[in-house]
Amino acid sequence: MLRATLLVALTVLLLSAAPALAAGPAPGGPGDKALWTEADKDGFATSRSLASRVWLTLNDGRLTEVYYPDLGTPAVRDLQFVVSDGASFTEREQYATRQHVKLLDRRSLSYRQVNTDREGQYRITKTYTTDPARNTVLMRVRFESLTQRALRLYVLYDPSLSNEGDDDSGNNSESGLVASDANAASALVPSVPFTRRSSGFLGTSDGWTDLRSDHTMDWDYESAANGNVVQTGLTSLDGRGKRDLTLALGFGANADAATVAARDSLGRGFTRLDSGFRRGWHRYMKRIRLAFSAAPYSRTYFASAMVLAASEDKQNRGAVIASPSMPWAWGLLTLDDPSAAYHLVWPRDAYQVATAMIAMGDRAAANRMLDFTFNRQQQPDGSFTQNTTVGGTVKWDNIQMDEVALPIVLAWQLGRFEPALYTAHVKRAADYIAANGPFTRQERWENQSGYSPGTIGAEIAALTVASDIAARNGETGDARRYQRVADAWQRGVQTWTATSNGPYSPAPYYLRLTKHRDPNRATRYDVGDGG
Repeated sequence: MLRATLLVALTVLLLSAAPALAAGPAPGGPGDKALWTEADKDGFATSRSLASRVWLTLNDGRLTEVYYPDLGTPAVRDLQFVVSDGASFTEREQYATRQHVKLLDRRSLSYRQVNTDREGQYRITKTYTTDPARNTVLMRVRFESLTQRALRLYVLYDPSLSNEGDDDSGNNSESGLVASDANAASALVPSVPFTRRSSGFLGTSDGWTDLRSDHTMDWDYESAANGNVVQTGLTSLDGRGKRDLTLALGFGANADAATVAARDSLGRGFTRLDSGFRRGWHRYMKRIRLAFSAAPYSRTYFASAMVLAASEDKQNRGAVIASPSMPWAWGLLTLDDPSAAYHLVWPRDAYQVATAMIAMGDRAAANRMLDFTFNRQQQPDGSFTQNTTVGGTVKWDNIQMDEVALPIVLAWQLGRFEPALYTAHVKRAADYIAANGPFTRQERWENQSGYSPGTIGAEIAALTVASDIAARNGETGDARRYQRVADAWQRGVQTWTATSNGPYSPAPYYLRLTKHRDPNRATRYDVGDGG
């Protein structure tokens, strides 16, 4: 009997020490096509420091897109946890939990996600910060088994470096998990080493495909080259204790730089770095003015102020993107670039952010946005294209005339009357409007050419304030000319765009767009963008 017992014990020991069922390079490349997550976000954060060039987003209880090295370049699709008992169930927190997200500090973009299993088996609490001195996102994790049952907690990480998730390569490193492409790299390093690691391809050899088949991590693929890489790590947490684990997600130009960033951030400690993160935002928020009418909504007001401030790129000061997400895409973006439209700088959106900054009391930021618009986006003919990258390179070259008008209005609102700005920028833009308006080659919503009351209103405002700026600079001829055109358009806009025989009201109302300055003509035209 003793001999049999020893034989069984030896067999179990040998099996537990046996290598994984699959090692070496991962098969199944390049894997399924990479898609960005849906547009709605529960959190958006970055350090105030210019030295830290990472931005994080949160949605559905997980970390979603992380941006590096600028706000036009998403580098991560998502990072979430997988929980299993090793025998009967395996589930992702995105789908299996009830999720609660909280902004921890009224004057800092500090977030905590609490995800509780719908069946009451476990709870995952995650607190986020970014290292003010390094390109690192940090996540403090607490995993609790609510039934005292031992459970396994896996990290499932989907890098998508350089705004493209289909050409990454992943490797298991001594510290954790490293991913890279030709331009950038990430390193996922835990404060307590992973007990198992694997780098595979989405849908064929990734950790979720492995775990959901038999609730066990059978694969330890050492590398996955040139595809849609997904990386998996088995953490040391089993849910039965209260011990925290910190994950550092570092970025750099190459694997070594990313690993150094992650390790150094871990070495500094989550608490210390989070304190520095909050101090940076507290200093900034001391300068923010609460508008009197917003007092009942101060928490929302301050959160909105911080999100707007976080939307400015750190390499290209004054460049504010439209959104740190992919609106209208629902995770299925098929435009000319993997995430083109809303990770670009639109003069219209920049104007809206800049005027909010004026209201908040951050005129320096508003001036940076005006300088970027004039110095990096204005074209030789005085116009502004529909949008540019954060570096100022033209992306969509259509002309929407309200985007030509609004920078002039912003200059006037900021009191930027200096002669050099007038000559180099304001005059050129105003001349373009006077020569090409009130017609617009694209209306802002329908992307159709024609006459839009909204666009014409912006043009009238721009020419009116351009007239004032010209007069302040002694350019009386320009001043009279701009005001004469603005007045003529003001007299005509009602006739051009307000219908008196439309189907929606017996009283005249404005049409969004007319093709021929004849709102009663019942002109038929195709709806832009396929409706």
